[in-house]
Amino acid sequence: MGYRSPMDLKRPVLCLLALASTAVAPGAERRPGEALARFEDPARVEKLAAAYPEVDRLMREFAAREHVPGAAWGIVVDGKLTHVGTVGLRDVEGGQPVEGDTVFRIASMTKSFTAMAILKLRDEGKLSLDDPAERYVPELRGLRRVTADAPRITLRHLLTHSAGFPEDNPWGDQQLGITEREFSALMRGGIPSSNPPGVAYEYSNYGFAILGRVITRVSGLPYTQYVEREILRPLGMASSTLEPRSVPAARLAQGYRWEDARWKREPQLPDGAFGSMGGMLTSLEDLGRYVGVFLAAWPPRDAAEEGPVSRASLREMQQMWRVRPATATRDASGAVQLNVAGYGYGLRVSQTCDFAQVVAHSGGLPGFGSQMRWLPEYGVGLIAFGNRTYTPWGDALGPALAALKDSGGLQPRAVQPSAALSRARAEVTALVGAWDDAAIERLAAVNLFLDRDWERRRAEFAQLRAEVGVCRDAGGWVSIENRLRGDWLLRCERGDLVASVTLAPTEPPKVQHLEVVRAPPDGPAPARTCP
Repeated sequence: MGYRSPMDLKRPVLCLLALASTAVAPGAERRPGEALARFEDPARVEKLAAAYPEVDRLMREFAAREHVPGAAWGIVVDGKLTHVGTVGLRDVEGGQPVEGDTVFRIASMTKSFTAMAILKLRDEGKLSLDDPAERYVPELRGLRRVTADAPRITLRHLLTHSAGFPEDNPWGDQQLGITEREFSALMRGGIPSSNPPGVAYEYSNYGFAILGRVITRVSGLPYTQYVEREILRPLGMASSTLEPRSVPAARLAQGYRWEDARWKREPQLPDGAFGSMGGMLTSLEDLGRYVGVFLAAWPPRDAAEEGPVSRASLREMQQMWRVRPATATRDASGAVQLNVAGYGYGLRVSQTCDFAQVVAHSGGLPGFGSQMRWLPEYGVGLIAFGNRTYTPWGDALGPALAALKDSGGLQPRAVQPSAALSRARAEVTALVGAWDDAAIERLAAVNLFLDRDWERRRAEFAQLRAEVGVCRDAGGWVSIENRLRGDWLLRCERGDLVASVTLAPTEPPKVQHLEVVRAPPDGPAPARTCP
């Protein structure tokens, strides 16, 4: 078994994702304007590009296997659409091919646009996520509570699919084009509950339709106009719309279902009161810009804000606010994979043994299936459209990410140590060579010698020095979890040591945890350890 620092045993996480052997210099510190993490491989983009032909092959094979009439896909790197692929027909009857600017319906991927609009209004002080929804949608005031102690439904409940409404995918699809008057009557008629609000996740198109009504009431503009003016135009998404009739016929993908061994055309559903849950149409270029904005929210940094919504709010959307039960599966090799998934705000968020944070959303309507998926700490995303009902893109995007990983270019940003952590590293390394009472007193937080007394620690360091001889800092980090916690390797005459430091929440940050232990003969653990 590889090395695990003593502190790792106190970190109950799904997967310990360490940035092993990073090239960050021990004395590095963050300068004004510098990000908290950065990519360190100068050939990263070129390595990723070398995998694009394999991604194209996987996508084409998927489209053929799944009987998708036409498909388009793209790869987003560092906020830019760097690659586009297409195959098949956007219009089967007319024999018209899918092209790079073909516009597809993206269905439930619309929910993230709705969530973004809500957060924009929140940031402007016009609403709070914990406001009761009935404050803005009076049709909900007469809603019968499932239990007497059930709380009122809030905007946060609606954003995270935890309002207690029943799952409604088959039904919700066919509500897309209803009128505002019909929608009001529907709400006044009552909504049955499957759970009390705030206790469970259950996917609700109805909930996001209500959020669309909230946006209209708060902004004073119809949902469609508000999203176009405040999100689509600022992002340069000129091909995106909620009304299929506004798309030039020569660019519009027609939808189909595969039935009786042939493609049968599905009618384009009109935009209506449920548009905020699934009405958006867009192109690869536009959606690439959109995914790029979410990727560009990382890492946190000092640079000026550029988007229609703050980077902090975009990162907030990409957090797991409503967790679903964990699942364990076996991959193709037979290895057990533990996965945790949940919902952010209009986005699905998951964690696997391969990636600590995967952000995604799929979309499905009669005639269409789409997905966007990205890795915030890797700066890479995938988008895909198909014009077959509920095209199951998850079966293709997983292998596509694996192909990008195999390129060697799919590496996370390296966390940059704080100046205090770099100083602590240098001082601890010096203490291994020669114990200094004054130095350790300057370094230690108030708890350090209460947890393990002075004489015991001094004796432990003396024992290690006798066992391994003279040591030097090997450079890089075995792992650096954040700006205030890290492990590093010491190369010694008779075996190696691993030092582990965690700084306290004080100014200046002092050492609250310190361990120096023998490294195993086979070296420290690899970057990823998953139970």
